[in-house]
Amino acid sequence: MSEHTAVIRWQNTASGMDPETYPRDHRWEFEGGPVVSASAAPAYRGGAGCVDPEEGLVAAASSCHMLTFLAVAAKRRLVVQSYVDQAVGYLEKDAEGRLAITRIELRPVVTFAGGSQVGAEDLQRLHEAAHRNCFIASSIRASITVKTG
Repeated sequence: MSEHTAVIRWQNTASGMDPETYPRDHRWEFEGGPVVSASAAPAYRGGAGCVDPEEGLVAAASSCHMLTFLAVAAKRRLVVQSYVDQAVGYLEKDAEGRLAITRIELRPVVTFAGGSQVGAEDLQRLHEAAHRNCFIASSIRASITVKTG
Protein backbone atom coordinates (compact mmCIF):
# COMPACT_ATOMS: atom_id res chain seq x y z
CA MET A 1 0.00 0.00 0.00
CA SER A 2 2.84 2.39 0.81
CA GLU A 3 6.55 2.43 1.47
CA HIS A 4 8.34 4.34 4.21
CA THR A 5 12.03 5.06 3.95
CA ALA A 6 14.87 6.31 6.07
CA VAL A 7 18.51 6.84 5.24
CA ILE A 8 20.91 6.01 8.05
CA ARG A 9 24.35 7.63 7.71
CA TRP A 10 27.40 6.73 9.77
CA GLN A 11 31.00 7.72 9.14
CA ASN A 12 34.00 6.30 10.94
CA THR A 13 35.84 9.27 12.40
CA ALA A 14 38.26 7.06 14.33
CA SER A 15 41.44 5.48 13.05
CA GLY A 16 40.11 1.96 13.54
CA MET A 17 37.29 -0.04 15.03
CA ASP A 18 38.23 -0.48 18.67
CA PRO A 19 35.14 -2.01 20.36
CA GLU A 20 35.39 0.46 23.23
CA THR A 21 35.86 3.67 21.29
CA TYR A 22 34.50 3.50 17.74
CA PRO A 23 31.94 6.26 17.12
CA ARG A 24 28.28 5.38 17.52
CA ASP A 25 26.83 8.74 16.44
CA HIS A 26 24.98 8.73 13.14
CA ARG A 27 22.06 10.44 11.39
CA TRP A 28 18.55 9.39 10.50
CA GLU A 29 17.40 11.19 7.36
CA PHE A 30 13.79 11.17 6.29
CA GLU A 31 11.97 12.06 3.10
CA GLY A 32 11.09 15.71 3.13
CA GLY A 33 14.24 16.80 4.93
CA PRO A 34 14.07 16.00 8.66
CA VAL A 35 17.37 14.82 10.11
CA VAL A 36 17.71 13.27 13.56
CA SER A 37 21.00 12.93 15.40
CA ALA A 38 21.12 9.35 16.63
CA SER A 39 23.53 7.15 18.52
CA ALA A 40 23.63 4.09 20.73
CA ALA A 41 22.10 4.45 24.18
CA PRO A 42 24.53 6.00 26.68
CA ALA A 43 24.88 2.61 28.40
CA TYR A 44 26.31 1.32 25.11
CA ARG A 45 28.77 4.20 24.63
CA GLY A 46 26.41 6.36 22.64
CA GLY A 47 26.66 10.08 22.21
CA ALA A 48 24.95 12.50 24.57
CA GLY A 49 22.06 14.47 23.19
CA CYS A 50 21.19 11.91 20.52
CA VAL A 51 18.15 9.70 20.08
CA ASP A 52 18.91 6.02 20.42
CA PRO A 53 17.06 3.30 18.46
CA GLU A 54 15.23 2.10 21.55
CA GLU A 55 13.87 5.61 22.18
CA GLY A 56 12.96 5.83 18.51
CA LEU A 57 10.94 2.62 18.75
CA VAL A 58 9.09 3.83 21.84
CA ALA A 59 8.42 7.20 20.20
CA ALA A 60 7.13 5.50 17.03
CA ALA A 61 4.74 3.32 19.04
CA SER A 62 3.50 6.29 21.05
CA SER A 63 3.16 8.55 18.03
CA CYS A 64 1.28 5.93 16.02
CA HIS A 65 -1.12 5.26 18.89
CA MET A 66 -1.73 8.99 19.31
CA LEU A 67 -2.36 9.60 15.61
CA THR A 68 -4.73 6.64 15.46
CA PHE A 69 -6.48 7.81 18.64
CA LEU A 70 -6.96 11.27 17.11
CA ALA A 71 -8.38 9.73 13.93
CA VAL A 72 -10.83 7.59 15.93
CA ALA A 73 -11.86 10.58 18.05
CA ALA A 74 -12.34 12.78 14.98
CA LYS A 75 -14.56 10.15 13.33
CA ARG A 76 -16.68 10.16 16.49
CA ARG A 77 -16.83 13.95 16.37
CA LEU A 78 -14.93 14.31 19.64
CA VAL A 79 -12.71 17.37 19.92
CA VAL A 80 -9.34 16.58 21.49
CA GLN A 81 -7.72 19.66 23.01
CA SER A 82 -4.40 18.09 23.97
CA TYR A 83 -2.64 14.73 24.18
CA VAL A 84 0.54 14.11 26.16
CA ASP A 85 2.14 10.69 26.51
CA GLN A 86 5.09 9.80 28.71
CA ALA A 87 5.77 6.44 27.08
CA VAL A 88 8.26 3.96 28.52
CA GLY A 89 9.92 1.03 26.79
CA TYR A 90 11.53 -1.73 28.82
CA LEU A 91 14.81 -3.23 27.58
CA GLU A 92 15.09 -6.60 29.26
CA LYS A 93 15.75 -10.22 28.46
CA ASP A 94 13.10 -11.92 26.36
CA ALA A 95 11.99 -15.57 26.57
CA GLU A 96 15.11 -16.60 24.66
CA GLY A 97 17.43 -14.68 26.99
CA ARG A 98 18.20 -11.93 24.46
CA LEU A 99 17.92 -8.23 25.21
CA ALA A 100 14.85 -6.72 23.59
CA ILE A 101 12.28 -4.03 24.11
CA THR A 102 9.82 -6.53 25.55
CA ARG A 103 7.07 -4.13 26.47
CA ILE A 104 6.06 -0.56 25.96
CA GLU A 105 3.73 1.32 28.28
CA LEU A 106 1.88 4.28 26.88
CA ARG A 107 0.67 6.75 29.49
CA PRO A 108 -1.47 9.23 27.59
CA VAL A 109 -3.28 12.10 29.22
CA VAL A 110 -6.01 13.32 26.90
CA THR A 111 -7.93 16.55 27.34
CA PHE A 112 -11.12 17.03 25.39
CA ALA A 113 -12.66 20.38 24.46
CA GLY A 114 -15.39 21.66 26.76
CA GLY A 115 -18.30 20.30 24.71
CA SER A 116 -16.94 16.75 24.45
CA GLN A 117 -18.14 14.51 27.27
CA VAL A 118 -15.98 11.39 27.50
CA GLY A 119 -16.29 9.03 30.44
CA ALA A 120 -13.68 6.50 31.59
CA GLU A 121 -15.29 3.60 29.70
CA ASP A 122 -15.57 5.63 26.50
CA LEU A 123 -11.94 6.73 26.84
CA GLN A 124 -10.88 3.09 27.30
CA ARG A 125 -12.81 2.09 24.14
CA LEU A 126 -11.14 4.92 22.19
CA HIS A 127 -7.71 3.67 23.29
CA GLU A 128 -8.64 0.06 22.45
CA ALA A 129 -9.73 1.09 18.95
CA ALA A 130 -6.53 3.10 18.51
CA HIS A 131 -4.39 0.18 19.64
CA ARG A 132 -6.21 -2.29 17.38
CA ASN A 133 -5.64 -0.04 14.36
CA CYS A 134 -2.12 1.26 15.11
CA PHE A 135 0.27 0.16 12.34
CA ILE A 136 3.30 0.12 14.64
CA ALA A 137 1.60 -1.88 17.39
CA SER A 138 0.61 -4.42 14.75
CA SER A 139 4.20 -4.60 13.51
CA ILE A 140 6.32 -5.32 16.56
CA ARG A 141 6.66 -8.24 18.99
CA ALA A 142 6.83 -6.16 22.15
CA SER A 143 3.59 -5.91 24.01
CA ILE A 144 2.24 -2.40 24.06
CA THR A 145 -0.15 -1.40 26.81
CA VAL A 146 -1.96 1.84 27.43
CA LYS A 147 -2.01 3.13 31.02
CA THR A 148 -4.60 5.81 31.69
CA GLY A 149 -5.60 7.52 34.86
